[in-house]
Amino acid sequence: MSRIPVFNPVIEDEEINAAVKSLENKWLGMGASVGEFEKSLEDFLGCENHHAVAVSTGHAALHLSMMLIGLGPGDEVITPSFNNIADFQAIIAVGASPVLCDIDESTLCIDLCKAEKLISKKTKAIIVMDYDCCLVDHDKVRKIAEKYNIRVIHDAAHSFGSSYKEKKIGTFSDICMFSFDPVKTITCIDGGALIVKTKKEVELLHQMRLIGMGQSAEVMYGNKRAWTYGVERLGFRYHMANLHAAIGLQQLAKMSKITHTRQKACKLYSELLRDVPNVTIPESDFYNITPFLYYIRVPESKRQFLREFLEEHNVDTGIHWQPGHTFKLLEGVKKGNLKVTNIVSKQILSLPLHSMMDMSTVKYICEVISRYFINSQLEASLKK
Repeated sequence: MSRIPVFNPVIEDEEINAAVKSLENKWLGMGASVGEFEKSLEDFLGCENHHAVAVSTGHAALHLSMMLIGLGPGDEVITPSFNNIADFQAIIAVGASPVLCDIDESTLCIDLCKAEKLISKKTKAIIVMDYDCCLVDHDKVRKIAEKYNIRVIHDAAHSFGSSYKEKKIGTFSDICMFSFDPVKTITCIDGGALIVKTKKEVELLHQMRLIGMGQSAEVMYGNKRAWTYGVERLGFRYHMANLHAAIGLQQLAKMSKITHTRQKACKLYSELLRDVPNVTIPESDFYNITPFLYYIRVPESKRQFLREFLEEHNVDTGIHWQPGHTFKLLEGVKKGNLKVTNIVSKQILSLPLHSMMDMSTVKYICEVISRYFINSQLEASLKK
């Protein structure tokens, strides 16, 4: 068995041909393909009252979302500690302070009951992140936001293509961000997007993603530049490039197959691992979910040994993630009781999950995991 990576992006003839065509066109900055990608993204999501703005990365999307709602020094943003470092860095980048919250043990998403207790007069926003194949209780999120008049940034880096109560992720949130980096469900090489409600927000984001320049996006989407423009606000070089958008367009066209094959692999994982001793599987039936990761939880004392055993059998694994409160950068920040986060972060293990994954690969990985725990039980019984 050749080495099985945790991630393996779908790069086929369509993506390669699109990249070559884009390079041959020689318009390498933001241009027509970016406009087409935004339109295709809105069509895929079924946006009626929301608008897409493509940017360079998921982190750029997070940073811009915080600039958009005016976060700054003295403001607090509640976020799960069990989150990607990009969210914490974006909060700090605007001068605001992260407030670290625990997660729900069944979904590994933010514990909204604990989050509500962390709300103070300084709270201006809350980040709610869908984790892997589990979604936040978005109805409860909306009620909390309305009750305390705070903004919601929906981190949907894991949940692109999924639906919540038959509504596509991205079509109902206050502000929603997606990541299309090299390892995500679909990739633009690197890329991200914000989904917002108003044309005014789109206009502001167009300026902020282009170092503050007021060039018309419509002009640039014609592979042209405006040579005179105004600058009214702070901005960053966060726009998406044509080459990246061209690849993203081909990936979007494959979403049906991507979703189906990922669901199939995750269902098989759960079926084969459900009764393996010491293994906890996700609480998901994968209905209406496009999974980004497949994770298991194993006893802390077994995790590193299992990882090494899998590596010996050519299976790579990952850990998503180290929680924020373990980093020196966040040593002094406000935090709640992080009991569940502290347990889960030492047990979590990401297994390989690819679009178009061969089911024989899933079976092999499950067989190796099962063999490890059977061997562990035998060793333990022999020691007795």
